[in-house]
Amino acid sequence: MTQRAKIDTDGSRAEAVGPPVVHRPAGLTSAEVAERVARGEVNDVPVRSSRSTTDIVRANVFTRFNAIIGVLWAIMLIVAPIQDSLFGFVIIANTGIGIIQELRAKKTLDGLAVIGEAKPTVRRDGLAAELSTSEIVLGDLIELGPGDKVVVDGEVAEADSLEIDESLLTGEADPVVKKPGDRMMSGSFVVAGGGAFTATKVGREAYAAQLAEEASRFTLVHSELRTGISTILKYVTWMMIPTAIGLVISQLVVKDNNFKDAVARTVGGIVPMIPEGLVLLTSVAFAIGVVRLGRKQCLVQELPAIEGLARVDVVCLDKTGTLTEGGMDVTELRPLNGGDETYVRKVLGALGESDPRPNASLQAIIDAYPDTVEWRCTEALPFSSARKYSGAAFSEGDGENSTWLLGAPDVLLKAGDPVLAEIDHLNEQGLRVLLLARTAHELDSPEVATDARPTALVVLEQRLRPDAADTLAYFADQNVATKVISGDNAVSVGAVAGKLAMPGAEHTVDARHLPTDREEMAKVLDENAVFGRVTPQQKRDMVAALQSHGHTVAMTGDGVNDVLALKDADIGVSMGSGSEATRAVAQIVLLNNSFATLPSVVAEGRRVIGNITRVATLFLTKTVYSVLLAVLVVCSQVEYPFLPRHLTLLSTLTIGIPAFFLALAPNKERAKPNFVRRVMRYAIPGGVIAAAATFTTYLLARHHYSGEGALEAETSAATLTLFLVSMWVLAIIARPYTWWRLTLVATMGGAFLLVLVVPWLQDFFALKLVGTTMPWAAVLIAAAGGLLLEVTWRWVSRRFPA
Repeated sequence: MTQRAKIDTDGSRAEAVGPPVVHRPAGLTSAEVAERVARGEVNDVPVRSSRSTTDIVRANVFTRFNAIIGVLWAIMLIVAPIQDSLFGFVIIANTGIGIIQELRAKKTLDGLAVIGEAKPTVRRDGLAAELSTSEIVLGDLIELGPGDKVVVDGEVAEADSLEIDESLLTGEADPVVKKPGDRMMSGSFVVAGGGAFTATKVGREAYAAQLAEEASRFTLVHSELRTGISTILKYVTWMMIPTAIGLVISQLVVKDNNFKDAVARTVGGIVPMIPEGLVLLTSVAFAIGVVRLGRKQCLVQELPAIEGLARVDVVCLDKTGTLTEGGMDVTELRPLNGGDETYVRKVLGALGESDPRPNASLQAIIDAYPDTVEWRCTEALPFSSARKYSGAAFSEGDGENSTWLLGAPDVLLKAGDPVLAEIDHLNEQGLRVLLLARTAHELDSPEVATDARPTALVVLEQRLRPDAADTLAYFADQNVATKVISGDNAVSVGAVAGKLAMPGAEHTVDARHLPTDREEMAKVLDENAVFGRVTPQQKRDMVAALQSHGHTVAMTGDGVNDVLALKDADIGVSMGSGSEATRAVAQIVLLNNSFATLPSVVAEGRRVIGNITRVATLFLTKTVYSVLLAVLVVCSQVEYPFLPRHLTLLSTLTIGIPAFFLALAPNKERAKPNFVRRVMRYAIPGGVIAAAATFTTYLLARHHYSGEGALEAETSAATLTLFLVSMWVLAIIARPYTWWRLTLVATMGGAFLLVLVVPWLQDFFALKLVGTTMPWAAVLIAAAGGLLLEVTWRWVSRRFPA
């Protein structure tokens, strides 16, 4: 509310018009703040942007498989040469890489989180200033405006038509009107009006903090990738246990071998069953994705959100702040019913002054029509997305009183009103139109908009984002449907979308006519692309309707009216300049406010998922052939063909090094569901063929060689076959070929050839091909296995499509 001094005709200042100035509480003094800080009464809930350093180290070091490998490594260091303990050093290197990459990601996240952190306005010593949430102390007086999040529990001290949405905490959809003395719960947010509240509970005593850390309290992103890998690892563990026991018994009890050699070959059979690098590469891929996006000012508040956006097939966009920039310009004022334009300008100037926190539309009016009149606002009705209008009552200074509404013409006017036809013509040009209407009712009356008399049209021009057209074209090219869901007039929204060449912009729907049944609503949503006059609750319902039809939905927005939909969408994307509430519930925050950053996020997600799916096949093929080889050895009662050094060499050249490059390569393939099924449909036949070819070579070599050194010759022949079949698997996984992929495969093959021809490497890895018959037989068996791989994988692709 405002108060103006009345100016006499002689220019002297007369008494103030209206009620006396209400004393505003000054808030805590600096001394009181220091006293509370000393007592520890501070809002010490940590900013949740990433895991702590301790958590990162613990998660990378203390894993189930690291424990198994650690024990086996300790045994090998005691009983075998250092060559057979190389796998332990590889695990240390892998763990170190994982920790370093996650710490890099943490540094990026923490830095961005500080930039994107909500900074509530706190009143101290009579002055209001923005502070970090961690600086709030018990008893602080915190000011609130539309879109502000309630960061601690408190009690309302001042209320000016203050409406709070507590749905994220209580599930109650309707906003709650708050009056002085009412309770405020952290985690709720302001939808209309303003005020201030006193902090009564801070830190971990606050309501939202007791439930969970605020940013993750509302939505946890589901990661099919991590869930799938966890499922695979669970089954691998159960397969490993009986197989490893059987192998131990076979090598140590049944076979009369040298004890140390038997132990080494037993460990050689157990170690490759563990897909230890798979979890590492997944973490590294996510972490590097975070760093890459961080450089583009994109804060990923939950890591799996990168994956989620890659799976999205529908993006719901709020027009204002996403397709258009936040600011607007008044281009025309059209008085109606013979209205006096000078008087109308006075009304608009007074309306602008009546709202201490104007939205973009009202700010444009304030800029065009500054308040120069001696009017006094006696009552105000702040704008609400649900009702689509705001209002104010004035004492005009000459004894006249009037009440005005400013908002959506098609809400304030009756259907069929001739003014609507004039407005439609403006909307078709993509202009935004507000109606100024005078009402005879009180602002707090439910009938306030009934029979309101139209007085003028305010025509606003919206500024299109220069990058919006290219971003919409990208989504269309990637077969991602875009839906514009706006509170504005449907025709106007459609015109804006049309200017950006958005597919389906010509089909506009007024959300007031949408069916309430979810199934019927989903059908309308599938058939159309632009929706206007959507209420916040409808946005939420529309997201749910799309999800009910199997769509993965992303929602973008920056206003308080988008919060509920952002929360319920599979992925919520907020602009950095958006309200505190939207940033709190979104998984991704575009700190640079650029809609054009979204394609980068989608591309990063696709790179992560596509590449992890690709390399997971490599790791799990190794697991399958390792388990099968162990089973075949146990059943055949023969020595295990490999020492740990052989499989360390093979794993490094055919999986470890290639997987690292393949996991970080560009990949634009759209993410597909059923991660476990898509990986295992190739890994199982690949592993079976590799194991069968290798064991066939091994059995042939056992019949071919005899005498001293026979086992080493047999091992070398079997290693050659396994390497060649594994290389064939790598060559298939690396498709489609590019120069660097071909170079990668060729380099790995060359490295193995180097081991076979350099004498000291032959000795180090105990690999020496004896004669020509068995080596060539090993090559031919591997070639047959490779051809069988090609046929089998093509059949699998047709028989079990992803």
